[in-house]
Formats: sequence, C-alpha cells, structure tokens
Amino acid sequence: MAQCERDAFLERMAQGACHPVAQAMFAYYFDRYRAGETGEIPEAAILPPTASHLVAYDQLPDADFASVAGRVAMLKLNGGLGTSMGLTRAKSLLEVKPGVTFLDVIAQQALMAELPLVLMNSFSTHDDTMALLAERYPELAEKGLVQAFVQNRFPRIEVVGDTVQPLALPDEEANWNPPGHGDLYPSMLLTGILDKLLAQGIEVAFVSNSDNLGAVLDPRIAAHMLAKGEALPFLMEVRSRTEMDRKGGHLAVRRADDQLVLREVAQCPEQEMDAFQDIRLYPYFNTNNLWVNLRSLKAALAEAGEGFLPLPMIRNRKEIDGRVVVQLETAMGAAVELFRGAAALVVPRDRYAPVKTVNHLLVIRSDAYELDPASRQLVLTGGRTEPPTVTLDPKLYKTVPQLEQAFPQGIPSLARCRSLTIKRAVVLPPDTLFEGDVVIA
Repeated sequence: MAQCERDAFLERMAQGACHPVAQAMFAYYFDRYRAGETGEIPEAAILPPTASHLVAYDQLPDADFASVAGRVAMLKLNGGLGTSMGLTRAKSLLEVKPGVTFLDVIAQQALMAELPLVLMNSFSTHDDTMALLAERYPELAEKGLVQAFVQNRFPRIEVVGDTVQPLALPDEEANWNPPGHGDLYPSMLLTGILDKLLAQGIEVAFVSNSDNLGAVLDPRIAAHMLAKGEALPFLMEVRSRTEMDRKGGHLAVRRADDQLVLREVAQCPEQEMDAFQDIRLYPYFNTNNLWVNLRSLKAALAEAGEGFLPLPMIRNRKEIDGRVVVQLETAMGAAVELFRGAAALVVPRDRYAPVKTVNHLLVIRSDAYELDPASRQLVLTGGRTEPPTVTLDPKLYKTVPQLEQAFPQGIPSLARCRSLTIKRAVVLPPDTLFEGDVVIA
C-alpha cells in the first residue's frame, strides 16, 4: 500500500512539473513518514552545548567591506506569505515603517554595500517580489546585483483514517506547500544559482530570513568565514534565549558523536516540552542567520548522491478546510549536523529582530526601533538592549488588519516601555505614551 500511496504523490508532482530531484526528495521523506518516523529528537539523544562548541562575536577581528568584496553574497529566504498574520501576499511586502517594506530595506542594504543579493522565493511570492524590485530598484538589475530562484514544492498529504492521499482542493495552490527552508540547498543546485555564484568568485553565502532586518551582512563574520575556508563549512548565528524565545528551535549537541544539532519545536516529543522550553537548560537558539561555504555545500550535495542533503524531517500537522493535513518539511539550520567542523557564533541582540506575529510587528513599527541610516539595519533606540515585551490578546489581535484597526494612525511611543499587555479591544491615538509596564484590561 505504501508504494501505491507514494506513486499517487509522485504522479501529482510529475503533473506539476516538479524537478526529478524534488520528487526523489519527497519520496525519501514520505517513506520515512509512512514508516512511522516522527523526526523527533528526544532528550536522551542530546546534551546542552558547552563553551567548546561556541565562538563569541566580540572575539572576531575587525574587518571592512573592502576586505570581503566580491567574495560574499547575501541570500534572503523570501518564500513566506505570512498567512498566520492574515496576509495574502509575500510577507516581505509588509510595511515595517511608513512607506517602507521589508523588501525595500533589503534592497537598500544591497545597494548601499554593493553586495550581490539572492532571493529564494516560493511559487506564491515570486511574482509580487520581482515586480516590486523592478519598479522601485531597477538599479539592482542594472548593476547585476540581484538574482532570484523559486524553491521546490511538495504536495500536501491529506490523512484519511489510516491512509493518505494528495490533498485535492479547488484552489490548486492550496494543495502544495514549500518544503521548509531546508529546501534552500537542493534548490540552489537545481536552479544553477550555486554554480553561478561560484563562477562569479563568491565563496560564502550569508543566509537569513527576509523578515529579520537585524540580519545585515557583517564584514567581521564574513572575513572570519573567508579566512577559515572549507575548514569552517557552516556557521550558525545563535543568541541567548529569553522568555520570548521559549518556543523557538534551540541548539544542542548529539550525545553519540558530539556534533552540533538543531532541535525545532516540531521535533520535540510532547511529553518533553518542558525541557525544550527551559531556557536555562538550553540557553541558545538559532537566529536562522547562517554562513555557508559554497564549495563545501557543493561537495556535500555531490556526496549525498541524489542532489539533496538528508536533513532531519519535520512533520508539520495542520487543518485546512476541515481536512487533516501533514506537510513534510526540513529546516536549513538542521544542516549544522551534516557538516563536520560546523560551529555556532554567539551574536549580539541587534542581529535578531524578526517579525513572526503581530506582537513583533507592533514593536518594530514603534519608536522602540529605527532604521540605521548608514547600514539600514533595524536597531533598538535609546540605548536599550532588549525590545519591549508585547502581549496582545490572540483572539482580538491575530492579524495585521486587526492590529491596524487598533492603531489606525500609527503606533504610540514604546521607547520607554518595558512591557505592554492588551487584553481588550481598543483604538489608540498615536500620541499615546507608554512607559514602564502597561496593562490594558
């Protein structure tokens, strides 16, 4: 039966013009899923990392862009729609400051530093993204600074009792899912981007999420990667976890071979969730800012044999239109366990400013953050070291439209606010000043 089930999915992928390597990759994870593998990493298999596994950012020597020019590229993951925030277009098209989107800032960063910019889009975000860049930043293409590719897609798995079948909804796009950002590595190879970058003399790619505007290309880290060469094939930026980071993936060490590993929340056994969320036990989380030696990556893909890296599987279970669905995904940070010599770099707070919920968006849009005019990095204002903690009622403020109804004329001042909790429906004028710990209930 498993063979018949798999064939139905592979036929769907062939009809959808999916690359043979993408089909082989799906089959690899599908067989593991149907064999009962969960992708879970139990407590018994890991230990917290020690100082010997970590490098401190402040120990890196100074460097400037001139010393790394022409050898490093900036690669942004731009496949997300932000559906959990009520968005229907590329999340990077969301405004972070009045009239300025994530994508605007990314384009400006590339232009100001004259860095090659590579975008990994999904089938849902590519057209909107490229249209905005062509309209607002034609000089990126004129200077040869921008490239883009579309990542692979997997058919969603509908669970019907003990059997599975390809999801078949009238909306064809709803029947597919991007296979997680771990798809970065085979997609770079299949689209020719990897070989093109190497032919241009690019040795290292700095990879980060498009919704993290703290993730600018840092010449100190780039110079460190270039100096180490293939002896340092993979570098993951990590930082200390706070209460806000309890549910994010954390860094660990595999007991069997002392290799760094990444454990995402979907890979934690449910009964061990307390240990997963213990920020003292596992004090470092993956910022999803990664540095990859491209020669090492190409060698690893060749060694794997089928054109993709055998990353740990993530089984993402959800409900779509009343149907139970499983998405098979991988995380790009999980590649840390596949590269011997991989390391983790503990970075400052300002390199991590993601927007995953409307809580984060409220803070980013406020005066607690500003865009540095020189680097276009999103930085905290007023000498703060941590942003205010914002907790909005999840029923009243789950989507961006709901947030904007509460703040129709702009975000009040949070520059002197430690925490803000809103438990009721409100409409607040922009001249409101929040200080200290504020609760509206």
